[in-house]
Amino acid sequence: MNTCKWVGLFLALNTLGSVTAQQPSKKKSSKSEIKASNTKTTAYLFTYFTGNSKDEEAIRFAISNDGYNFRALNNNKPIINSAEISETGGVRDPHILRGADGKTFYMVVTDMVSAKGWDSNRAMTLLKSSDLIHWTSSKINIQKRFPGNEDLLRVWAPQTIYDAKAKKYMIYWSMKNGKNPDIIYYAYANKDFTDLEAAPKQLFFSPTNGSCIDGDIIFKDGKYHLFFKTEGEGAGIKIATSGKLTEGYVLQDKYVQQTKDPVEGAGVFKLNNSEEYILMYDVYTKGKYQFTKTKDLKNFTVIDQEVTMNFHPRHGTVLPITSEEAERLQSKWGNAADVIGTANAKEIKKINTKIDAENKTVSLSVKPGTNLNAFNPSFLSFPGIQVKPNTPQNFSNGPVQYTSTIKGQSPQTWTVYAAENHNPVLEGLYADPDIIFSEKTGKFYIYPTSDGFDGWSGTYFKAFSSPDLVNWKDENVILDLHKDVSWAKKNAWAPCITEKKIGDTYKYLYYFCAAQKIGVAVSDNPAGPFMDSGKALIDKRPEGAKGGQQIDPDVFIDPQTGKSYLYWGNGYMACAELNDDMISIKEETIKIMTPDNTFREGATVFFRNGKYYFLWSEDDTRSENYKVRYGISNSPLGPIQIPENNLVIAKDKEAGILGTGHNSVIQVPGKDEWYIVYHRFNYPKGNTMGEAAGYNREVCIDKLEFDNEGNIKETKPTHQGIKAIQLK
Repeated sequence: MNTCKWVGLFLALNTLGSVTAQQPSKKKSSKSEIKASNTKTTAYLFTYFTGNSKDEEAIRFAISNDGYNFRALNNNKPIINSAEISETGGVRDPHILRGADGKTFYMVVTDMVSAKGWDSNRAMTLLKSSDLIHWTSSKINIQKRFPGNEDLLRVWAPQTIYDAKAKKYMIYWSMKNGKNPDIIYYAYANKDFTDLEAAPKQLFFSPTNGSCIDGDIIFKDGKYHLFFKTEGEGAGIKIATSGKLTEGYVLQDKYVQQTKDPVEGAGVFKLNNSEEYILMYDVYTKGKYQFTKTKDLKNFTVIDQEVTMNFHPRHGTVLPITSEEAERLQSKWGNAADVIGTANAKEIKKINTKIDAENKTVSLSVKPGTNLNAFNPSFLSFPGIQVKPNTPQNFSNGPVQYTSTIKGQSPQTWTVYAAENHNPVLEGLYADPDIIFSEKTGKFYIYPTSDGFDGWSGTYFKAFSSPDLVNWKDENVILDLHKDVSWAKKNAWAPCITEKKIGDTYKYLYYFCAAQKIGVAVSDNPAGPFMDSGKALIDKRPEGAKGGQQIDPDVFIDPQTGKSYLYWGNGYMACAELNDDMISIKEETIKIMTPDNTFREGATVFFRNGKYYFLWSEDDTRSENYKVRYGISNSPLGPIQIPENNLVIAKDKEAGILGTGHNSVIQVPGKDEWYIVYHRFNYPKGNTMGEAAGYNREVCIDKLEFDNEGNIKETKPTHQGIKAIQLK
């Protein structure tokens, strides 16, 4: 056992065996401590970096009134030039602290550029400010500064805490030496906060002997709570507690993150005028943050649905600030375009707000039924900022003029439009929609891929219901790979469903993709819950297929014969007849029936006026040119005839609608009235996201029409969508 491990074990055992462990000093507070505790904070400053490219490895600021809704300052650009404060040219993991005097601020960052490798940095940067605007800095290379660190590989995620007993600022961070795991060390900063007073000492190591990184210490109820990320035997965020700041931390052996996805960078802050705390962490494989709330630092509740950010942070921290400080930050780095983009009324489809800074216009897309005769966009209010008018206005006859004023800057007048757009039909990011009408409930249901995850890495499926194809209700998660599926835990994609009546009972057969295989789950209700069959239905490429993936199922029950078919494939289109149980296929019926070389994926089949229609998506879902084509057959097994003009739907670049594809089709019961349900890139953000737009998609519905010969007319994708339909 190495020396560090013996020392850590001794400290842990010493604390466990001592009922009278030393408590933090209860002597009278110094004047500087009194000032800090009396600082009246009303807002929040979030400091963060944004990614692994060199221009993203820099300190950025965002501001919030409530600790839930954050807006980036300085257009989400760095507030300090990384090259001027670091050895490597980049900085990460910023931590910010208010000093004991209440008016001095301390920030520490990892001095690192990830492109040089995760074992490439030896330094941290210390920064100091009296106004949050102007910062002095110094670099500390641990390997050069202190002997005995010849095999030091990395210096990660420093943070600062004030030691009231020592009256000094303690910096703590993780380091990895040679083949040893990452261990959390500490040292006191000098009086000027430009250097460390002495060589680092061990603060804590993981008892599992795995890596121990990203420490964050919070003092509550007479104890120091050290949040950290552990790796090795399991990975995630744990807490160790001690009555002393610099020793004796005892592990609470449970993970506190509220997700099964990998996480790092835990940050805890106390809400103003509240006994509640926020624990946030970086869900780095999903490109998002998760926020949780707690009162006791033991039980945590996810509050993601209450949190908004107009930026994508990586490992950062939040500092409560005063109104005066918030006003100063806004005056320096606030901008009218961002202020006018904070419209927060519940009627607004927030991810569809378009801001044109050049022409000073804002276009708000509002939900069905919004009263535009008296509508208030409800712009967020920040110290030093005014937006007028601030009362309901009449948008029914056209746009309304608003004036945004930031203290210290010239007022700006903006033209604000508001329109009821029915596309997208679902609130949030979803893709690959399949739709049915349920005879059992008399409602429509959409079953999409849960989108918005980097690399299509979602792991659960939802359902949505509607009486009229316009107003949709979230029916919540109906199948979760982690909880409900034993044979695959990743890549929950592209489901489809059918309703089948057996006697007086309705059954719902739900076919879905997981880990590039196709499974099937069953329920008695269209909104679930669904029970997985226990194994993959399709787990290998059919004979004759060259390349491609076993994804994108579509189930079709032939109204002429009653036979059921499953279609699937990426790069090829396969078909097989389903057995009567609907959860197995007749292997001998598997057939490759790829229509032509435009076929990529997303087959869907329907029957109209004696003809079988086959629709599929061309190109890549990350491409703005993703589109839908079709063919016609006299049989569900082909051959498929392809009309000369067989385009069903494609992008409308002028309208900003891109990446239209992977569709399903629905007929209004009892009518020759048809609609196409498809996904597109998120509007307007998807137009600027590059390939990432391909996993930030949203679901839309437009009308599908036919000519007199039964050919499908090309559908023009719209923002307006369709009107609510009336069922008989």
